[in-house]
Order: sequence, then structure tokens, then C-alpha cells
Amino acid sequence: MAQATRKKPVAKTADAAVSARIAVQSHFRTLRLGTPFQPRLDALAKTQEWYNWAGYRAPHSLWDEELEYFAIRSQAALFDISPMTKYRIEGPDAEAFLDRVTLRDVTKLRPGRVHYTAWCDDEGFVLDDGTLFRLSPTRFRLCSQERHLPWLLDSAIGFDVIVEEETEAVAGLALQGPTSFAVLRDAGFAGVEKLRVFDLAAFPHDDTSVTISRTGFTGDLGYELFVPADRALSLWDRLVAAGELRGIRAIGYTALNRARLEAGLIVANADFTTAEHAIRADRLRRPDEIGLGFMIEPQKAHFNGRRAILEARAKTKLRHVLVGLEIEGNIPAEHAIVYHKKHLEVGLVSAAMWSPMAKRNIALASLARPYGDTVVEDLWVEIYAMRELQYQKLMKRAKVVARPFIKLDRRTANPPADF
Repeated sequence: MAQATRKKPVAKTADAAVSARIAVQSHFRTLRLGTPFQPRLDALAKTQEWYNWAGYRAPHSLWDEELEYFAIRSQAALFDISPMTKYRIEGPDAEAFLDRVTLRDVTKLRPGRVHYTAWCDDEGFVLDDGTLFRLSPTRFRLCSQERHLPWLLDSAIGFDVIVEEETEAVAGLALQGPTSFAVLRDAGFAGVEKLRVFDLAAFPHDDTSVTISRTGFTGDLGYELFVPADRALSLWDRLVAAGELRGIRAIGYTALNRARLEAGLIVANADFTTAEHAIRADRLRRPDEIGLGFMIEPQKAHFNGRRAILEARAKTKLRHVLVGLEIEGNIPAEHAIVYHKKHLEVGLVSAAMWSPMAKRNIALASLARPYGDTVVEDLWVEIYAMRELQYQKLMKRAKVVARPFIKLDRRTANPPADF
């Protein structure tokens, strides 16, 4: 018996092929991805100042960068951290794997806790820094500035562990400022007052759960919230409704950057060049050269770069030091050259501002040792100030000072204050 044959739907197949070709050829029309919170950001964006954050369209500012900064310091500021790279690391060997690739001792990180860490290549040069969340005994979330999936997967060979990027699947919000706790409490997150600095816990939200950690990038009282992307808008609306009487405001990166500088916190590929991005060999930095030496625990088991880091310490091969500077005057010394005795170039300022909270002119700078390390006197910065269409060269005194530039008691208060 002859078998009946089904005719191919030629028209539909052709239409599908055309649609696929158009989709592939039109990729350039999507210049930047939108985050799960993009509809809310777009509705608030009065300045229309956007930048590229890991392929996403993120705001420099939304309404006024100066007032957005003061929203952090006097109210509650809402910042979209969804573009931050996020990895789920899970399995029986997750702890051992992360202890092998990161600097800090992961065996000391209890479930329900977060720590700030970094990771290096085999020569001890920093690949990136970030936060490690221990969600359970065998499940972690690693957040970072740059993408590292190939390196993480290669490093995971031999470990019983799953490494997956979840950047698109998990939306993130930073809620920072003195009224941030009150906003969360008023939003119905019962028990959030129990979170101490670097604690995390899961709370019910919209038939799922939101992970809330008492962490942030502002040096202020604050929290970070992570939720499945399809529940992002309902979380945003819940926070905004609860924070209406507490002065909640959405902010962009410019305001956040000012707050993190006051807190003395560093940004990868801004204050230091990561090992994978460095083209010139003298741009590479070891943890001790960018203020991350406190993370290194020589007594812990082997970790990436351990031999090279300890050898550099023993043989005094550390060539640079990252310092906080206080500079005379009130003109920010952004990207200014640092001199010793006004003539010997010894380093560069990576971030600078006049601090409204500290009431002083502050900066972060990378200096060649021994300057900024043992030689801390007679330092100067070269500032070019634009005055009526003409640059004026200013040589201003600088002195090395401790970080953070400001220290707010409310950041660590337990329970958090009800502002």
C-alpha cells in the first residue's frame, strides 16, 4: 500500500524564513537592552541621559543628579541594579569551588550571609571584585561588574557544581538611604528589621519570593532586592507605594557614584583595570595594590593567584597603592595627575568630588610606591579648571587620608533606625 505523504506548507515555511532573516538582520535596531524595570525608568526619565551598562540602557540621571544624590543621603533612593552580572553556583562542591577561585575564605560564609570578595588569575592579578551571597549550604549567587562565565566554567572542571548566568532571569534593585528600612517595613516585609549588615533572607512577594540583603554601594543604611524578572514591576510598585511618605525617589548612576566615592568604594575598570581588560602589562594590579589585601587569608587552602600574591608580598614586588586623598580647595580633581614636590609624577586620580557630607574635596588615586605608602608628604594634584572658555592650571596640595571619607552610624545600627 502506498504511504500517503504530507505536503509541506511552503508558504508558511517561506514566511518563517523571511521573519527569521529580518530578525537576524535587524539586531542593530536594538542598541541597548531594557531591564525588567525599564517601563518605570522610561516614565521617570526627564533628563534622557543614558549610558551602556553591560549592554543595557541605564540612566546617568533621571530627573536631577544633584537632588538624586541628596535622595540617597536624606530619603530613600531606588536604583536598578539588574544589569549587574549574576551567576548561580550550586552543587555539592559549590563551597569548595568558590573557595578555590575567590580570595576570601568561603567556608566561613554562613547561609544567609553575604561577603565582598575578589578573584585573580594565576599570576595574582585581579580579574574582578564583587559580592558573594550564600543562599543555602549548596547554593550561591556571585555578582560582579564584568562577565566571567567561560573562566568560571573552565575553573569548575573537576568540581560537582553547576554554574549558570542568571543576569536576565533575576531583576535587582538597590534601596538606599536613611528611610530605606521604613519603606521595606511599610511595604509589608515583616522581619526585615532583623537583618544585620551583610545578612540576607527571603520574603514573600507576589506568589514568589524576593531575596533581600542588607548590602549596598553607598556607605549608607540600605538594602538590595533580587526577584524573578517577571515580578519586577510589581516589586517596584510595592516599594514606591510604601515609600511615598518617606520620600522615595528613583536615581541614576551619577548620584550613586558620588555616594560610593564618599564611602571609599572602588569600581572595576574605573579605579583599577581588570586583568582581562588590561592591554599594557603595567596596568595590572594585585589585591594589595588596590586596597583589597584584607581579603587575603594566607592560612586558607590554595586559591587562584595565592603563590604569586604571597611572593609579591615577601619580595616587596608591590608597585602601586590605592589611596584616599583630601585636596585643598573645592574644585574636583577628576583624572588629575598627582605629583611629589610639584615636579615628579607619581600617580593619577581615578575619582574625585567635593563631598557635601564630608565638607571637603576628596579623591581616590593610584600612586606608585613608596608615594602614598611610606612617602605621604608634599603631594600635589594638577587640576585644569575651565573659567570663561579658558583653562586655568591649578596646583593644589593633597594629603593621604583614611577611607571611608564619611562613616554613618545608621549604616550598621541594629535594629535600623526608623527615620
